[in-house]
Amino acid sequence: LIRGETGTGKELIARLLHRLSPRHAAPFVEVNCAAIPEALFESELFGHERGAFTGAARQRRGRFELAQGGTLFLDEIGELPMTMQSRLLRVLQDWEVLRVGATVPKKVDVRVVAATNKELEREVAKGTFRSDLYYRLKVAVLNIPPLRSRRVDILPLAQSFLTFYGKKYREAVNLSEEAKQVLQNHTWPGNVRELENLVQGLVVTCK
Repeated sequence: LIRGETGTGKELIARLLHRLSPRHAAPFVEVNCAAIPEALFESELFGHERGAFTGAARQRRGRFELAQGGTLFLDEIGELPMTMQSRLLRVLQDWEVLRVGATVPKKVDVRVVAATNKELEREVAKGTFRSDLYYRLKVAVLNIPPLRSRRVDILPLAQSFLTFYGKKYREAVNLSEEAKQVLQNHTWPGNVRELENLVQGLVVTCK
């Protein structure tokens, strides 16, 4: 379970975990839990059989099956509605998925990495997140600190983005000492994403 504010790089950490793991040769499959309509949740994650519902013209594997042997990244897990949480919990307990319209479950072997910018303990207390799912996900927890708490990273990150976008837009832009000081003093509410977008804008607009 990766926890941190928006823009701290949780997806990057998830991809790094996959790349450095024994599963690196298998797929890394990402799911944005906030973007899946509740009606399509089971089909997206678990797949469906042909004719299971209107529009199911062919058999389809779900995200769990697509990630077989690799990593399934459940981004924004804190946004998952309660009805979906119970279905996900069942899979994490049995490591079996049942395609919509199927009668025989399929075994899956995946590593699940979840990420959230919410305090899940608070969501559990409020009754908006299942405690049993929370404890199932909370096997190993990585807390990613905000950029304002790791100011030593600001300038190296800025320089990295400057190099990347400088090559992309064929612009040679350097940071003045004054600009570096401004970057160091900023609180970065949008974290690394805010820094990247700012540097990209500077490369595009500055002489």
